[in-house]
Amino acid sequence: MCFEWAESCLEFFRGNCSVYYIFLVPLLIAISPKTPVFAAHEFTVYRMQHFDLHGTPHGCRNSILNMEARKLYTTPYTRRCVVARLSEFTLAQYQELINQNAGGLLILIPKNITSLPLPEQQVIMQLEKHMLEEDVVIPVYFAYETDELLEMYNSMEKTSTQQKARSAAEELPASITSSGYQLVVSSPAPKPQSDTQVISIQGKLCGFGVEEQLPTVAIVAHYDAYGIAPGLSYGSDSNGSGAAALLELARLLSRLYTNSRTHPRFNLLFLLSGGGKFNYQGTKKWIEDNVDSSDASLLPDALYTLCLDSIGNDDNLYFHVSKPPREGSAGDIFYKELQWAASQSEEPVNVSMVHKRINLADELLSWEHERFSIRRLPAFTISHLQSPKSLKKTTILDTRDNVNVDKLARNVRVIAEALARHMYNISGEALKTGIFSEGLHIQKDYLKAWIDELSSQPRSAQMLLSKSTKHSLILTMEQTLSRYLKDVKYSIFKPDKRQPELMFYEPISTVMNAYRVKPAIFDLFLAMFIAAYLGIVYLLITNFYRLERFIKSFSASVKGKQS
Repeated sequence: MCFEWAESCLEFFRGNCSVYYIFLVPLLIAISPKTPVFAAHEFTVYRMQHFDLHGTPHGCRNSILNMEARKLYTTPYTRRCVVARLSEFTLAQYQELINQNAGGLLILIPKNITSLPLPEQQVIMQLEKHMLEEDVVIPVYFAYETDELLEMYNSMEKTSTQQKARSAAEELPASITSSGYQLVVSSPAPKPQSDTQVISIQGKLCGFGVEEQLPTVAIVAHYDAYGIAPGLSYGSDSNGSGAAALLELARLLSRLYTNSRTHPRFNLLFLLSGGGKFNYQGTKKWIEDNVDSSDASLLPDALYTLCLDSIGNDDNLYFHVSKPPREGSAGDIFYKELQWAASQSEEPVNVSMVHKRINLADELLSWEHERFSIRRLPAFTISHLQSPKSLKKTTILDTRDNVNVDKLARNVRVIAEALARHMYNISGEALKTGIFSEGLHIQKDYLKAWIDELSSQPRSAQMLLSKSTKHSLILTMEQTLSRYLKDVKYSIFKPDKRQPELMFYEPISTVMNAYRVKPAIFDLFLAMFIAAYLGIVYLLITNFYRLERFIKSFSASVKGKQS
C-alpha cells in the first residue's frame, strides 16, 4: 500500500512538473516581501550644482547611480550610495565619505527646512559652502522626505542597529535573511546645455526736458538664486527681495513721471539682470552693450548706479562701495539722504557704509556694483548683509520665511525717499514730511505678491535659461516693467561657443528608483542551495531502482510481520 502510493506520487511529478517547479514556487513565497508595494518605488531627486565658470569646473561631475544603499556609520562606504538626513549630516561626515571613496550620496531634506534650529541651519550652510568649493566626482542627489523614503531610511537604520548588536556567528545567517535597497538613476551622463541665453530686462523713465542733457541714475537688481542644488534654490531674500523692490520702485516712481507737476528733470534706468549668481554675467553684458557700443546711451554719464541685493529682512542697511564717494558728489549726497530718510522712518533702521576694494584675483566679484566700478562707473550696493561672504546669499535655506514684508516695505520706502529727495534737490529739513505718503505710498500687497511669486519656484540660472521661448517668470517681469517704463527690452548674454565663460550641465533633476533586494551573499547561498537540490534530485533519479528495491523489501518485511 505504501509502495503504491509513493510510486503514484513520483509518477505524477515525473510526468506533470519540471523539477525546478518543485522548489521555485515555495522559494519565491519565502523570500518575497510582506508588503509587495514597498518592494520598489520611484521619487524625484535634485542633482547638485554642475557648471563651469571661466573654464573652472564646479560641483558634481557625475549623475549615473546603481548601487546598494548604505546608512551613515555602516562602513565600508566603497561602492555604496550613502543615505543621510540633512539635519544629521555634517562636514566631517561628508569628508569621510569622500576619503573612503563612497559611490554616491543621497541627502534627505525636511519638508519644512526653515523649521530647523539656527545652529543646525548654520551647519547646513557651512556644508553647502564647502561642497560647492570642491569638484565632486561622485553623484550627489537631494530629495524631500516622504513617507516612503522615511520608511526606507528607518528600515536601513533598524538593520544597521541589529548588525551592530549581532556576534560574528550570528552575522552570516542574519545577512542571508536580511534585505537592503538598491538605488538606481538611469539618466544619461551629464552633458552641457546647448544654445543657452541669459536674459536681462531693461527699461527707463525719461526726465522732463532734453533726455541727453539730464542727469541719470541706474537702478539694478539680479533676479536669480543660488544654492547647493539648482532645483532647490528659491532665493527669496537673495535676491528675490531685490527684484521685488526694483519692481515696486518702478511702479512707484512712474507715478511721479506721469504727472506734469511732479515730473523730475532726471532720467532713471532700470535693469533686472540674469546670471547674477554667476559673476553677474547679465550685468556685464548690459554694461558692454551700453558703454562699448556706438549707440547713444545714458549709462556712461550716469551719476551713479544703485544695486539692490538682499533687503528683505533685518533693521540694518549697509551701503557697500568699492571707493568711498567724494564729499559733495552725487553718491555722497544720496548716501546722506539715505541716512536722513532712515532716521525719519517710523520703524528703526540703521544705515552705515562698508568699504571694500575689488580684488581682481578672486574668481567671483563680491557685489554687483563691482561690475560697474571696474569700468570706472560710480556704483554701490544696498543690502542688509554686512559681508559679501555671508552664507545666506548661497543657500537652499533662503525660502519665503526669510523675507519680512513689513521690513522690505520699510526699506523700499527709505530708498525711494532718498532717491526722490536727490532728484528734486531736497535736503535736510526743507521737507519734513515724506514724499511717499497718503495717496503715493508703498503697496505691501504688491510687494508680498511678488515675493510669493518669486518664492514659488526655484530660480537658479540653469532653470531660467532661454532657448526658443522665454521662461514664464521672465515674461511676467517684462510685462510688468512694460506697464510702468518705456523702451523695455531684453539684453541677452550668450556664452562664447569656443571658450564659454559660463557652461551649465544637465540633468538638473531626475527620477531615482529604490528596489528592495537581498544582499550578494544571499545569491551565493541560493546558488549553493539550488546546486545541492539539483544534485540530490539527480542522484534520486539515477538511483531510483535502488530506492524501488528498498521500498519493496521494506514493504515485504512489513507484510511478513503482519502475517
